[in-house]
Amino acid sequence: MLTCKSASHLISEGEERRLGRRERLALAWHLLLCSACRRFARHMTWMRRGMNALHNHFEHGDVAPDALPPEKRERIRRAVQRHFERDQ
Repeated sequence: MLTCKSASHLISEGEERRLGRRERLALAWHLLLCSACRRFARHMTWMRRGMNALHNHFEHGDVAPDALPPEKRERIRRAVQRHFERDQ
């Protein structure tokens, strides 16, 4: 059985590479039993999607990252805060 530390490591590793069959099976079993690690996995997915969206937005030359207006930065900060408060 994986520890939460090992599971969070595999969740993070899974963002960078395809996990092996044993790793996927062990992680799936742990996630069935551990709500904290399921929440961590959801947060990682949410952050990856957000970062991909930002990357795509800036890559197309729409806006330079440092040119984001303060009100938009604040709106993003509040959205992130609400997301994490909702899962607590």
